[in-house]
Amino acid sequence: MDHKKERALKVADFLLQISAVKLSPENPFTWASGMRSPIYCDNRKTLSYPDIRRGICQAFAETIKENYSNVEVIAGVATGGIAIGALVAEALNLPFIYVRSEAKKHGLGNQVEGVFQEGQKVVVIEDLISTGKSSLTAVDALREAKADIIGMVAIFTYGFPKAVENFTNANCAVQTLSDYDHLLEQAVNSNYISNEQHTALSNWKLDPEKWSNAFQEAQ
Repeated sequence: MDHKKERALKVADFLLQISAVKLSPENPFTWASGMRSPIYCDNRKTLSYPDIRRGICQAFAETIKENYSNVEVIAGVATGGIAIGALVAEALNLPFIYVRSEAKKHGLGNQVEGVFQEGQKVVVIEDLISTGKSSLTAVDALREAKADIIGMVAIFTYGFPKAVENFTNANCAVQTLSDYDHLLEQAVNSNYISNEQHTALSNWKLDPEKWSNAFQEAQ
């Protein structure tokens, strides 16, 4: 097994251990959009478990060293990427900044908080990528502030084609510590889900909206 796959399965196991990711194809969750989904992800829970927090931070540091060795600044995306981003910056002994979802309505009106120089090479830290829209809004804000974005690293992605398309169109490289396919593989390996549930969960990723509509019509 190659190192990257081993790391992806290990991070997936972390998320399953603490229920940062929950899988329930029979009784799916309702996302903010109203879509029904058999997966719910809250990676902020990783911060509450010191061993897992350290493991996630180490995985970030390794991934950044492997892919973005010329990084000069770490930037966290509010809110999920702020705390883990600060930990990663500490591990790499680098400056840390963070990006608000929108500019402040008072004071200096900053959207990017912290100190960096124009043209410095920045890696953006995110907790979760779905379509990538909010993550890329942060990238746009950093570019507007004259940062050189060399890439983004996130804990987890669903692997939606739309996200791949959005990052490609934005010319932003992205790495993730783990993803939906490795999560399902680890969930089967650890007997968290059955092979039958694995099939249902795999089908969801092929067309989440269709899956959601079919579930709601069957109720």
